[in-house]
This record gives sequence, C-alpha cells and structure tokens, in this order.
Amino acid sequence: MSFYDPAHEIILVNELDEQTGTAEKMEAHHKALLHRAFSVFIFNTKGEMLLQQRALSKYHSAGLWTNACCSHPRPGEETIHGAKRRLKEELGFTAELKKAFDFTYSASFDNGLTENEFDHVFTGIYDGPVEPNPEEVMDYNYKPMEKIKEALITNPQLYTAWFIIAFPKIEEYLAKR
Repeated sequence: MSFYDPAHEIILVNELDEQTGTAEKMEAHHKALLHRAFSVFIFNTKGEMLLQQRALSKYHSAGLWTNACCSHPRPGEETIHGAKRRLKEELGFTAELKKAFDFTYSASFDNGLTENEFDHVFTGIYDGPVEPNPEEVMDYNYKPMEKIKEALITNPQLYTAWFIIAFPKIEEYLAKR
C-alpha cells in the first residue's frame, strides 16, 4: 500500500525555514522551489548506520542507497512528527528521534526535477526488526561508518545526491557528541 501521494502539498520556506506557502510536491520539484524536508539517520547500538536502497518505482534516485528515510512534513505537521511518520511508513518501525542539525541543498536530476530543500536532520538508535514497505524500499542494511565513507569515495554513483552531502555533516555531528 502506498502511503505517499505525489500530488500532496508540501511546505515552501525561505532560507530561514520560515513558511512562505505551500505547493504540490511535484510542482515544487519541477520549479525548484525551496521547501521543508527531513532526513532520518538511524544507527544500531554497534554504531552502524541503517541504509535503504530506494525502490525502483521512486520518481527520482530510484535504486540508489541513502539514509534510513527522507521526506517532507505535511502542512500543519511538526517536522519531527513527519519524520516519525515516514520512518514507520517506509521501514515499519518507530524510534526516538533527536534533532541533529539543518542544512540546505539543491540537486537536479535527469528527469527535470530538482530537490531544493531546507533539510532537518534527525538521528535515532534502533536494534529491532525492519519491515520495509516494498513500494518505498528495495533493500536495506546496517553498515559501519568507515565502510560507507569508503563507498562514497569509490562508488558515489550508488548513493543519493543528498546522502553524499549529508554524510560528512553526520560524521562531524557525531564526532562532536
């Protein structure tokens, strides 16, 4: 069952993450409008990061590896609640999430879409079962940070644009904790 309607509204923001309006998700991606998003990074108690391989049916970055989940909060929804909702919808579990940091990025794709996001990053710890939604996730695994870092150097084409940008930021965040 698909939880995600590509025509749903997302929150447009300025560079300070102040809401400026809403737009249909696909319109925002066609017009490269800055919008609010979140990225969730999950680790197990061994310190390994949970990666998911995006389903082949995704509208961009299909089949690429990325962090546990990414999406957009709905208008009127707190960003942390959107992050928890999508984690459950995509990977079938819930976890306590902690705000780590924000960053903005823009990435264009071959299909004419552009992600232009003010991204709220959350982290969590989870060791339980993962039950991925096959419409969202093709595969998943936990990997040590050093192995991911090596793979981003040797095979960056296997990873999403935002993950390549966010990974060093997560490394820096974890080093300061």
